[in-house]
Amino acid sequence: IEKAVKTLELDKILQLLSDEATLEDAKELSVKLEPKNDIYEVKRELDATNDAYSFMAKYQAPSFGSAVNVASPLRRAAASAVLSTGELLDIAETLRVIRSLKSWREDCLNMGETSIDFLFDGLYPNKYLEDKITFAIKGENQISDNASPALYDIRRKIISRSEKIKDILDKIVRGNTAKYLQEAIVTQRDGRYVVPLKAENKGQVAGIVHDISSTGSTLFVEPMSVVETNNEIRVLKLREQEEIDRILAELSAEAGNFADSIISSYNCLIELNLIFAKAKLAYKMKATKPQINNKGQVYLKNARHPLINYKQVVPITVELGKEFNSIIITGPNTGGKTVTLKTVGLLTLMTMCGLLIPVDDGSDIAVFSKIFADIGDEQSIEQSLSTFSSHIVNIISILENADD
Repeated sequence: IEKAVKTLELDKILQLLSDEATLEDAKELSVKLEPKNDIYEVKRELDATNDAYSFMAKYQAPSFGSAVNVASPLRRAAASAVLSTGELLDIAETLRVIRSLKSWREDCLNMGETSIDFLFDGLYPNKYLEDKITFAIKGENQISDNASPALYDIRRKIISRSEKIKDILDKIVRGNTAKYLQEAIVTQRDGRYVVPLKAENKGQVAGIVHDISSTGSTLFVEPMSVVETNNEIRVLKLREQEEIDRILAELSAEAGNFADSIISSYNCLIELNLIFAKAKLAYKMKATKPQINNKGQVYLKNARHPLINYKQVVPITVELGKEFNSIIITGPNTGGKTVTLKTVGLLTLMTMCGLLIPVDDGSDIAVFSKIFADIGDEQSIEQSLSTFSSHIVNIISILENADD
């Protein structure tokens, strides 16, 4: 089947499927789909796609948001690692999607039982952890003041000390010493508030030099009157970081406790995203669910090749495996012989991948254990003997491997 997949261009269909998936892991699964030759597996996947199609027809497709694979950070958290704000936000967003998808299914009241309910049942919302993370973290590297009473208190003190320093420095830059400054501004160096003193006026403002401009004309001086308060701010900043580290460690430990349920829910999320991608592709292709059999019987009613524009494609009806088991197709160049071959093969492969196919209701497809194809558009043996030889080798291989 692997060689036929390329010849019949199933890879192009799977790329279209990947484009319909919204989550990265589902996109990857899409392009790696392989045709199944177990009729019960094929039936189960077709039923899943068809049920998703029915959901979309009645309620539109659900949103999968920006859920991402958080298995790695969750496993690290379960092993006592402290996660970053970004990783914790990813976990919260994934939990939000799990919750909203579960809620979406519960709101679809008229669907009854479906073949994909087991995947919805495998979603375990955790609003407690979701809310705890989003309450504490407002953005990447941005912890909320209210993440803990201690953090709130520390930050109020930092603001208070900073305002006190600014008041003192404002008097310096606007008072009698202003004439010694390069500019009447307050700035920071190494987290400490300083004023820009002209180099030639060194000593006119008592304090500690923290930096010198690239030209050497400006000294950034911390006046002695604010040194103690700057020291207090430095201590408070250290305490702030310690409290942030404690908060992140606490949130990480909580996430680690729920690692298994979140990971299993995410796996269901990916399966659902893939199934709804199949349903979206079916909608775009105006596809339907065929009957399937394992008797080698094919009946394609008004089949359309899915890679040809539906406004231009000429539908074909093909029957095989009941009254006869082989077909010879003849006709002029560009008469549709190759397209017919490819349509029969491609729609069979698509069905075996659990995809609905662009045919009319009442169509029947066989699930085959093997699929072979040898397709070439060369019009003259004389023009390309090596190509002809490769076809013969391929046909010999097909005859050797074909069963009844």
